[in-house]
Parts: sequence; structure tokens; C-alpha cells
Amino acid sequence: MFPWCYSKPGDSGGKRTSIIKVLLGVFVVYMLHTAWVLYGFLNTKPCDRGKGEHCVTSYLAERPRLQLSVFTCLVPDESQLNLILKIDPFDLHSTFKRQVNVSVPEETRANGSLYAVVYIHKAGVSPLEDSREVHYAAQLTAFVTPRYTEGNRDMQKVPTSRSEAPVSHWRPCLSVTMMSEDFIFNRAGLPSDVRRYMRVSQEGRKMTYLPLLLVDQLSVRVRDLMEISSSTVQLPLTVSYEGISLRRFRFWVHLQDVVYSLRQFGFTEENIDEIKETLVGSNLYLLVLTALVTALHLICEFLALKNDISFWRKKKSMVGMSRKSVLWRCFSTLLIFLHLLEETSLLVLIPVGVGACIEVWKVFKVFKIQWQWKSSRSIIHVSKLDEAERKTVEYDTQASRYLSYLVYPLCVSGAIFSLAYLRYKSYYSWLINSLVTGVYAFGFLSMAPQLYINCKLKSVGHLQGTVLMYRGVNTFTSDLCACVSFFTSSASFSSSHQLSCFRDELLFLLYLYQCRSYASRARGREPGTHSKKLKSQ
Repeated sequence: MFPWCYSKPGDSGGKRTSIIKVLLGVFVVYMLHTAWVLYGFLNTKPCDRGKGEHCVTSYLAERPRLQLSVFTCLVPDESQLNLILKIDPFDLHSTFKRQVNVSVPEETRANGSLYAVVYIHKAGVSPLEDSREVHYAAQLTAFVTPRYTEGNRDMQKVPTSRSEAPVSHWRPCLSVTMMSEDFIFNRAGLPSDVRRYMRVSQEGRKMTYLPLLLVDQLSVRVRDLMEISSSTVQLPLTVSYEGISLRRFRFWVHLQDVVYSLRQFGFTEENIDEIKETLVGSNLYLLVLTALVTALHLICEFLALKNDISFWRKKKSMVGMSRKSVLWRCFSTLLIFLHLLEETSLLVLIPVGVGACIEVWKVFKVFKIQWQWKSSRSIIHVSKLDEAERKTVEYDTQASRYLSYLVYPLCVSGAIFSLAYLRYKSYYSWLINSLVTGVYAFGFLSMAPQLYINCKLKSVGHLQGTVLMYRGVNTFTSDLCACVSFFTSSASFSSSHQLSCFRDELLFLLYLYQCRSYASRARGREPGTHSKKLKSQ
């Protein structure tokens, strides 16, 4: 599509291109391997007795009369159990919800913990006396930083120790799931994720696995948690049950493993909540589509970063390059990095930090600032601009001045509005959030000075079209996902990100129009120039 916008690589970049192709090939192989693994756990092969395979049958195939009992305790297997719910008889194929009131022990009110222990056992028999019982312990409390309430209006009067110390909160939902499918497993090919939750009872040569019980940890959100105070005596708890198939059971196990891994990587509970909304609130086909879009996004971002660094390393003349646009991108990237720094998510911080360092390096390049070391001291040298570069700076200044008439009043008014009607942890948090909101809302305008320079110079040959194309695809996919989340409740994107849906596409289309228009003019001038040269000969 617009082949004249793309720069032609030189012969010296052949080895680098080969390395990029190898890396892309490895990435594609990894994606195919992931797809094969997903297909494997979604299609578990049953045991075939006719082939002489050793099978493990289900205890539920005997149709026993079961009972579901839910207890609370301070420490599983070490403290007294208190019964809060009993379902007898228990239909494993049913779906129900029960609302109960749980007495909160004094230890839990003193910033302690409380657990729920779910038992599936024979009806009329104590679970402690049933040799074929299965149980699952789940924590009913979580330690998170308390959120700001209506009373915390003055940011200077909020105690710092109180706001930073985690406090015990109550999980109001307990979602119990159990595999209700009578599936026969092959003992030699038993999946590892199922083996973790399986208890086997053996009588002679016959092996029987007990019910596969699982408590859903993905349905609870941080916004649903309730703070436990010292005066809390009872708290409500909604106990729900649903029978699921083997495919869905394995799917839930893998999702909970993903959430656990994200916590180990340093993701906050707020970040994990957004991922939960995407994983839990979507069906399998939408998740596969999300994975494909994410893979496309990563490939385009990697190629854009590679071509961008290569372009700026070879760039000597800054004719046609907008200084203000490069400076604005550097400033906005640093602001986003400082904003994410409060969330302490290393997996997110590292790529953003690398991008911020690259943007700072590009500022040094576009302003022709060189850092030299001589005689154990550093010397900053700024190169002079030629006539064409000074003309570019003049156009850049004009465009930035016109743009400031629109951006500055809107940013200041938005910051004043957020200070008057919104709540933040501190004035530093208000400042960073206001600046980041300005970046989200008006960041797309950073390309406007560059478009103005292109218009004045009647050329786009000084730009790297490959990078813009890759990032244009990334922008379109990101804004499309944000737009979908704006009209649906499947994901919890921030309001700033939702308001910035399709913010870049307009100026990107203007760039494409300039690319096509100026290239066609250049091709239109070529025949006349060539005929003049023939006449002169």
C-alpha cells in the first residue's frame, strides 16, 4: 500500500535483516507451540480399555449420595472448623447460590485472616470420618491498601502510614466448581494440571479418582472487597456452585496459574483485575482472537522499534524533522513511566523504561547534542544548524505556537477540574495523573507539527515510513480494543484510555494523504526534468 513511503534498506543491513527473520521465525514457532498446547488440554484423549490401557475411572460414576459442607477456620487443618452451610442432598449437576452470614472471629478483626474449607463427602457422614471426602481451602480475606472514601477529601490530612499499610478485606463471594463429567483417564497419560487436584482410591487393580473440586479465585475483584474493622461482627458471604466439564476445569486451572504467575512478576491487584475481566468475561474464541491481536501487536512493535533505532542511528541531517514532536514524545513517555512507577509492575515498567531511554537518545540526536569525555571530564558539544535545518526549526516553532493556543488552556482547565472534584493520594499523584491525562487526551497532537513541516516542505522523504506504518497498525488495533471496551463491559480500561479511542487515526490518515500527494507530484516532475536534460544534450 504506499510503497513510496518505505525506505530501501542498504546492502550493509543484510545480516541484521537475517537476524530479524530468525527472531520472527522463533516467535512464530512459539505461537504455534502455544496453540498446540491449548489444543491438547482442550481435547483430552479418554482411556481405551480395548487397547489394554490402564484406566482411572470416576467415583461419580457410582452415583453416590453426596453432601456439600462449608466451614470457616483461622488456619486450615490446624484450627477448629465452624459450619456455615450444608447442602444435603447435593446434586452435582445443579447450579445454585446461597447467602449466609459469617461470624468474624476476634483474630480476623485484628487484621487477621479467615479461611473457608469446602468439603464434598458422603451424605449423613462427618467429612472427618469419610475416607473418600475431598476438600479445598480458600482464603476469605485479602490484604490490600484501603481505598479513599468520601471522608478523605483533604489530601494533606490523610495519614501516610494508614494509606500505605495493607488492611484485611473481606471477599464477599465463594464460587465452588466441580467437574461433573464422568471422564475415564489413561493412567499413563494423566495431564499434569489434573493430577494436582486428583485424589485416587485403589481397590485391587481398580483405580478410582475422587471428585475434582476447585474454588474459583478469578471471580472476585478488588472493587468488591469490604474492609474489616474492629467493630465488625458478621459479614455476608454468597456461596455459589456450578458443575463444569473437564475441558472447562482444565481451562480454569490454567487461568489461575496465569494469575499466580502475574503476581510473581510484580503485577498489582488492579492490573490483575483488568486481566481477569478479559479472561473470565470472554469466551474461548474471543480469547484466541485476543491472543492473535496481541501477537500482531508485539511483532509490529518489535519491527517498529528495530527500524526506528536503525533510522536514527544513520540520520545525519535533521532537515524536515520536528524537534518539538520528538521532545513531546520524550516528555510524554517519561510521564507515563513515572505514572506506572507507582504501580510497581516490573513486567510493564521495563519495556516503558527502555522506550523512555530511546526517546531521550532521540532528543540528543535531533538537537545535535554530543557528550564527549576529555581529560576525565565531560564536555557537551552542540553542532550548528545549516540553512535548511534552521528553516525547519522556524516551521516547527510556528506549528507549536498555534498548537499551544488549544492544548494549554484545555490541560490547565482539566487539571483544575480534577483537583476540585476528584481524589488522589497526594498532590504529586494529582500532578502526575493530570499530566498523564493530558498526554492521553492530546498526545496525538504531537504529530501535528511534523505534518505542518511536511506541508511547508512539500515532502515526506525525510521520515521513516516503515516505522509509521507499523505503529499505525498498532494504534488502530489498540484503539479498536479500547472502543469495544467502551461499549461493552468485557474489560475495565481506564476512562482516559477510553476517551482516547481513535485519537491517532485522523492525523495518521493525513500523513498518508501527504505521502501519496507529494510522491505523485514528485513523479509528475520527473518526466519534464528528464526531457530538459535530453534537450540540453
